[in-house]
Amino acid sequence: MARTDHSFPAGSGSPAAAPAALRGRGAVTNVRHRFQQDDRVRIDDGWSASGLPADFVETVPDNSPAFAADVPGGQARRSGPGSPATVIPILPDARIAPAAPKTTVTAEEARKVLSRNDSPDIPFDVAVNPYRGCEHGCVYCYARPTHSYLGYSPGLDFETRLVAKANAVQALRAEISRPGYKPSPINIGSATDAYQPIERDWRLTRGMLELMLETRHPLTIVTKNALVARDLDLLAALAEQKLVVVYMSITTLDADMARTLEPRAAAPWRRLEAVRNLTAAGVPVGVLVAPVIPFINDDAMEHILQESKAAGAHYASYTVVRLPWEVKTLFEDWLNAHYPDRAQRVLHRIEDLRNGRRNDPNFGSRMRGTGIWADLLRQRFAVATRKLGLNRHRLALDCDHFQPPLPAGTADVPVFPSPVGAQASSGVPFASAVPVAGAYGRGARQLRAMVAGQLSLFD
Repeated sequence: MARTDHSFPAGSGSPAAAPAALRGRGAVTNVRHRFQQDDRVRIDDGWSASGLPADFVETVPDNSPAFAADVPGGQARRSGPGSPATVIPILPDARIAPAAPKTTVTAEEARKVLSRNDSPDIPFDVAVNPYRGCEHGCVYCYARPTHSYLGYSPGLDFETRLVAKANAVQALRAEISRPGYKPSPINIGSATDAYQPIERDWRLTRGMLELMLETRHPLTIVTKNALVARDLDLLAALAEQKLVVVYMSITTLDADMARTLEPRAAAPWRRLEAVRNLTAAGVPVGVLVAPVIPFINDDAMEHILQESKAAGAHYASYTVVRLPWEVKTLFEDWLNAHYPDRAQRVLHRIEDLRNGRRNDPNFGSRMRGTGIWADLLRQRFAVATRKLGLNRHRLALDCDHFQPPLPAGTADVPVFPSPVGAQASSGVPFASAVPVAGAYGRGARQLRAMVAGQLSLFD
């Protein structure tokens, strides 16, 4: 039987060519996105060795002892009659590492926030994401390619250049108040995490929960952050009316691995603590072992399920890592930076799960893979959930008591002002004024824009 040669040269995704990992970030670089028309590459022109700007020239008097000592015979050479000598200092190469990228948040006015899908392998058909990009920095995140639509890189830009939909609550109110709207469970956080760190200041997710409670609208939440326990008061009230299920995504129980795999998500023990607190308050909780990555965290599946059950989880599911578009390159760079000893082994096993490809976009197989290794994962998961008593029943959320929301501008309707200093994508600060009453749709947006001086956003 012929042996397959899996060797690869340096510079083509090998550990020898891998960029250095950045502390607190998942991606190790900004990859070119698929809509990018040009490339920019840093080159060393030699001036970096001096540690000084390229146009720096030092003038030294011709009678300087230090200068004279460098000239044979102690006589300083002149560049002209009566002119001082000019030297360009060359210092030891002490290059300073580039500053770590900081997180920035840009506000935008969304025309719509509800997105719909008819995917047969997703258990919901309506979702809302209050943020674009995610500071958690999970290197495997399937939502990274969406940043390409903004002209940003799915790499570091995805976790550092974030966008907040400042009017998410008002836009959601307008959409669910339309005549003929039929409620079905809305998933919050289907792409980017609705409880990522910037939610502490923006509080858009909490605003949507208040709207859901006001209208008795069912919803589900998927998150990796223990910040979800901050809204325990709203979640408990929703749970009493069978309106909510929270799914906590737990990828590993190893804190060291979590710091590189999902660096700014909550620590594993904090997620389990959040599961415990939610369950104690009567909120139904499920756990997602997602994603399962061969030779990285696949051995932890049973342990995660066991600890989650002990914390009070009732439901469980799992998915296999997906590498769409630019995520393939990002994930390979991450492997070479953190696990160079097994990088190629991991990638080849992913190919075994994906019919010889790094990614499989087909419905029915994209979530859990195919082949003998996918079958093994299914069997392990089925045995573990059966022994632990998970998934014995499913909670049917109540869609029959939905009450259309009150019109915008009506008294008792909460207003969710943006954080102080927040700016729109045009650079214009957002106002914290109450939305204009008596206007809906585009007219309402334009009136609010006029109040805030942002009409240029809609021209």
